[in-house]
Amino acid sequence: MSVSIDITGLTPERVHVVPSPLAELGMALHALSEPGHHPGLQGWATAVSTRLDPCLADRMCEADFLWRTTFSDVFAPFAGIPGKTTLPGATLAEELDLLDKLTDQQFVDAALEFTCQLAYDTQRATDPLNDPETRRHALELAAARGDHQVRFTQRLLDDPPAVRAWFRQLMEDCDEAFFADTWSRVSHQLAADARHKTDLLRRKGLGEALNAISGAVTLDEAARRITIDKMAVGHTRTGEGGLVLVPTSLGWPHLMVLHRFGWQSSITYPVNSPGLAAPASVEQLTRRMAALSHPVRMRLCRHLARGSYTTGELADAHGMTAPEISRHLSVLKKAELITTRRRGRYVQHQLDLGVVSRLGSEFIEGVLR
Repeated sequence: MSVSIDITGLTPERVHVVPSPLAELGMALHALSEPGHHPGLQGWATAVSTRLDPCLADRMCEADFLWRTTFSDVFAPFAGIPGKTTLPGATLAEELDLLDKLTDQQFVDAALEFTCQLAYDTQRATDPLNDPETRRHALELAAARGDHQVRFTQRLLDDPPAVRAWFRQLMEDCDEAFFADTWSRVSHQLAADARHKTDLLRRKGLGEALNAISGAVTLDEAARRITIDKMAVGHTRTGEGGLVLVPTSLGWPHLMVLHRFGWQSSITYPVNSPGLAAPASVEQLTRRMAALSHPVRMRLCRHLARGSYTTGELADAHGMTAPEISRHLSVLKKAELITTRRRGRYVQHQLDLGVVSRLGSEFIEGVLR
């Protein structure tokens, strides 16, 4: 599973690394609504939440599904501007002005992402503002999420301009209440990271810049394709447009790819934090989980967690033949769950406790990436 971006014809001059105040505000709102996703931000989230005005907190709850369960593209309006070459604004006000430039159809599509994610990266023939069946389906899907989602969807479909004005005011009030202070602290780090990635891009090429962003992002130079390792499937192409790389200080472990049909391609990546291990690939994580799903291999892991053992010793201990044990050890070894070392004519195996101890966090990061 992965999301790919066809970059055929993309020139280096059309690749930009630019921080986005509105995207960072979206990340801040997400961290406030889902602190469990961001253990490193819980102190910040608690401090902000305790001083929030109750009325503002209630208004935030009215549309929190735009940033709680998904990352709505309303937080990346630059990507929806015709020509697919617009960059994020330098200030939140500039980005909200870009949001005002989107058509009602674009805004509604992006805001309905929490219910209507089908055909996200392909052209749709239906229009929820004018097609009764699509409208009915959107309301039906919203009903499964709760009453306030239904009310928001109804308002959105009945009067998009009013909801757009309401959303802009909400973002401005969030900025005044807490985000302006947060942005003043993180913007310098994001600007420094953007300069570093831009320097890599100019001196060593796109592949090096993408590798510095995340081990989950790779470039196939020959195929002119960027692949982002995620538990999702999607495809887009830059075409005549550009590619925007957006650093976020609040986003780890999320790595997001904007691949909406007709919009500019964009990757929002978390700025590296000290001590974070390279992310496990989805394939690697799947292999490890599958390796541990067999009861015999689970029992072998219990044995190998306590010391180094040969295949013969494990066969005797578990009442199995050496070839049977070897087959199970081979699966564990391919999953990189055990280490092997030779002592004279004996080969000993042992569980890699460091890898096993990271499985829980790797699984969480994988599903949230």
